[in-house]
Amino acid sequence: MSTREHVVDLLVVGSGGGGLAAALAAKDAGLDVLVVEKESLIGGSTAMSGGMLWVPDNTLMRAKGIGDSFDNAMTYMDSVIGEPTPATSLARRRAFIRGGNDVIRLLRDRGVRLVYSDGYSDYFDTLPGGVARGRSIESQPWNARKLGAWRARVAPGMATHIGLVLKTNEMRSVQFFNRALRPFLGAIRVGIRTFGSRLLGQDLWTNGAGLIGQMLHLCVQDDIPIWTASPIEQLAVEGGEVVGAVVVRDGSAVTVRARSGVILAAGGFSRNPQMRREFSGSMPNEGQWSTASPGDTGDAIRLAMGIGAKTEALDMAWWLPSTSPDFGVATLAQARQRPGAILVSREGRRFVNESSSMIDVAKAMYEADSVPCWSIIDDAYRARYSSGVGLPGAMPKEWIDSGLVRVAGTVEELASKIDVDAATLRRTIDSFNLHAKNGRDPEFGRGESGYDRAMGDPGHRPNAALGPLEKGPYYAYEIYPADAGTGGGLLTNESGQVIGADEEPIRGLYATGNTTATVLGHSYFGAGASISYALAFGYIAARHAAGERV
Repeated sequence: MSTREHVVDLLVVGSGGGGLAAALAAKDAGLDVLVVEKESLIGGSTAMSGGMLWVPDNTLMRAKGIGDSFDNAMTYMDSVIGEPTPATSLARRRAFIRGGNDVIRLLRDRGVRLVYSDGYSDYFDTLPGGVARGRSIESQPWNARKLGAWRARVAPGMATHIGLVLKTNEMRSVQFFNRALRPFLGAIRVGIRTFGSRLLGQDLWTNGAGLIGQMLHLCVQDDIPIWTASPIEQLAVEGGEVVGAVVVRDGSAVTVRARSGVILAAGGFSRNPQMRREFSGSMPNEGQWSTASPGDTGDAIRLAMGIGAKTEALDMAWWLPSTSPDFGVATLAQARQRPGAILVSREGRRFVNESSSMIDVAKAMYEADSVPCWSIIDDAYRARYSSGVGLPGAMPKEWIDSGLVRVAGTVEELASKIDVDAATLRRTIDSFNLHAKNGRDPEFGRGESGYDRAMGDPGHRPNAALGPLEKGPYYAYEIYPADAGTGGGLLTNESGQVIGADEEPIRGLYATGNTTATVLGHSYFGAGASISYALAFGYIAARHAAGERV
């Protein structure tokens, strides 16, 4: 039983991008808002991510003279998703586009510094409505010392282990600093920014940490309270309406009454093996390779399901084909998108356009019954590209000695080391090489889209995305279907309201982000689509709770 009571207008559960967007939108609408976070650190999976936001027809695109429109974005989403489901209804697609621009406008008006990620193509830019230069934006490098004591309370960003002040859009190019002039100059800029900021005593954050840091700074300025290490253990329901929640704070239960409603923005269930087993469908996975926040355990989803909330797409995840965690810091997972590398099944055959989106590659792994699959590179690849944080040309001896990387002088010898048929693997590589020399892949179309080429080597000709494997020794290592979060959950409408078993909204209950079945369906639009979805519907839900129609 709770012994204390706390009253607010709006309770937001979760402090990732969706939760903080909801809090800022609610405060802007005049509501008294409280954010509760079960983890000790703020930011959730958003802080740990690349932090990009896929926002069609955004003002930063327009400033670059890149044409887009609402109708063009709808055409693209229709092309990618296909027929509507309840989670991907036309009304929710429209709301996503409008809400994304509304929340970006709010953030920029409040001083959040964002930049257009020019060249980070839509994942399916060749489909109707696709934009080859991309629709994604991200945080500018931001000095986290502005947060004061709050700085130590934010989950570490993805660039922390790299040691460079590196924007996400720069990550795809600076790795090719030795391959072309433009990425070389980009690497010089990153170096100057990194060491210059240290000389100035700054702590510059980029990626998801930069986005969360800026949003948290606004919350602090707005005196929005954030209770960390404060999980919810029950939704408070009266007369069929959610009127608050029981929150555990400092070891005791507090009933938080929320006059305008509760917004669940607590992430998905990537870190819950039981839920992953229960809902994985044809893609069995226990989350053992997930990179999502440790708090991504599905608590909020279960609580809402317990009061009759409907769900959809629970088998979906934001797949992230990755090497084994035993590699530590490595770039070998990105080899699939570079010349001199292919993916093969456990039978030694190619089964996918290796350069295509992370979602499609992982789904193809399951369809080919190859979890994990093998990535194969030749020695020319090793010489051209860095395999970790060091310079190109080095393949750490410990990876080979431990068996993480298998090495052989010939294709046939490599086949024996990875237990595939030698003749099959030889045919696979010979067939691939025959066309790759000319920059073509008639089997899977690799290198034909703007996205494929954007992720490839700008210094390689005739195609940045592919080239033959001709120079031994050859190297092989396993690729696993890791994920950055789950993409299915509570069913919500275009206002962010959670739908109940009677097909009607559960009064007082809203949700966004990975807590929900997203509008992306079983696909992905472009870099940062899941994060922009979380922010867009966090904004929409908060405005609806405040009595506004968005």
